[in-house]
Amino acid sequence: MPKSVVIDCFAESAARYREGYAVVVIDVVRATTTAITAVALGRRCLPVASLDAAHSLAGRLADPLLVGEVNGIMPNGFHINNSPAALVKRTDLHRPAVLLSSSGTKLLQTAASCEAVFLACLRNFTSLASHLAGSFTDVAVIGAGTRGEFREEDQMCCAWIADRLSDFGYHAGNEATAAIAGRWRGCRPDAWTQGNSAAYLRRSSQLDDLEFILSHIDDLHRAVFTLREGEVMCEPLVKTDPAYERALVYD
Repeated sequence: MPKSVVIDCFAESAARYREGYAVVVIDVVRATTTAITAVALGRRCLPVASLDAAHSLAGRLADPLLVGEVNGIMPNGFHINNSPAALVKRTDLHRPAVLLSSSGTKLLQTAASCEAVFLACLRNFTSLASHLAGSFTDVAVIGAGTRGEFREEDQMCCAWIADRLSDFGYHAGNEATAAIAGRWRGCRPDAWTQGNSAAYLRRSSQLDDLEFILSHIDDLHRAVFTLREGEVMCEPLVKTDPAYERALVYD
């Protein structure tokens, strides 16, 4: 049976892939990077779509850690921003993270009604592609988008997953997917840093997150991150076929 991958963007696009697709949610700067980092550290992570939802959920958890931003600003009462760099400095791993962001967590909540939902960032694109190739015929890779723009870092991550899937026999589901995959094929991991997201991190003196993202490229080799019943979960990757092992060699 032919296998396909499509690249899309924005929360509203998730509805197109409710049936028959594995949906991959990407918000490199910074929601999916933060969520994946939290769970990789051993912390629970529960993404929410709104400030009200964050406070409501926090009220039902024991000693929650409120993590996130609204329009780039950390809300009153939150403990840290939507920041993977800040998260790794904390030792209170017993505290479940309630994660809110302007774009990425909204996409996660919209995608929650799809059959299978995965999270990706620049830390795990190869391992995720290998898992998807062994389990799903059709894959939709969706960037969160910011201020109506399909940001460069999300395009690149989407493209790299699509490119890895092509090694497993997937074809681009439309011309836009082929064009995005071609644009970012073979690019350096910092190729996105002239875009608006990197500019925002520099302008807002959040260089720790920019450095964290650039220093953690494809470093989570043996885990898959999924969204199940409102929580980000980590599952071990057991697929180790030769094509996957070759793909682990990043250049």
